[in-house]
Amino acid sequence: MKKIISFNVNGIRAAINKGFESWLKNENPDIICIQETKAQKEQVEYKIFNDLGYFDFWNSAEKKGYSGLLTLTKSEPDNIELGVGIGKFDKEGRLLRTDFGDITLINTYFPSGTMGDIRQDFKMEWLKYFLIYINNLKKSRTKIIVSGDFNICHKAIDIHHPERHINVSGFLPEEREWVDSYVNSGFKDSFRIFNSEPGNYTWWSYRAGSKTKNLGWRIDYHMVSNPLKNQVKNVNILKNINFSDHCPISIEIDF
Repeated sequence: MKKIISFNVNGIRAAINKGFESWLKNENPDIICIQETKAQKEQVEYKIFNDLGYFDFWNSAEKKGYSGLLTLTKSEPDNIELGVGIGKFDKEGRLLRTDFGDITLINTYFPSGTMGDIRQDFKMEWLKYFLIYINNLKKSRTKIIVSGDFNICHKAIDIHHPERHINVSGFLPEEREWVDSYVNSGFKDSFRIFNSEPGNYTWWSYRAGSKTKNLGWRIDYHMVSNPLKNQVKNVNILKNINFSDHCPISIEIDF
């Protein structure tokens, strides 16, 4: 059994200053996929992770203080790959792949479209290419876990007051249709294997006490390919962890 956590920390240095190291030691996942590191490796006291028994693998954005990924794992992977092979996406540090035997773990941070039409168009391009990337990968790797911040609520149950967000990036019909096509290509939203209740979110705006009121969005996922779905044993949203505007999500899976 492996416990994998996904967590958009909204700045790894800020999270460390808030006690991330102590939390990680106590939570003790086998693997943690971190998004939005907003740092180059040399800007971080990364040896704290090594001291806790983790190998650290980074895919930072070229632009400092922006985007970026970090995968910490107690087992050394057989293979590591950065990016999807398209320069405009890869310079933003949006995908980090690690292979463990016959299982592939993808740590990913999807673009946000909230900054305007140009970034929304970029997001839609990413979605199109990501599906191509995954379908190509499945030809050789059938057991895939995709963990990260998708920046999309899939269904009305995944967002507070869905009727207010129909025209908002992250809940646009075309984005939600893309998630449909992604799931239909052979993936399972692991959280919904165990929980079909509303009110379960992973991101809350910093404004107006949104988290206290639970006015949230569920945009962080562990998506597992169908050959792995019966190996998923538990999935949790760790709502009470407050290092970020996101909270961590955990999955326990046999591999």
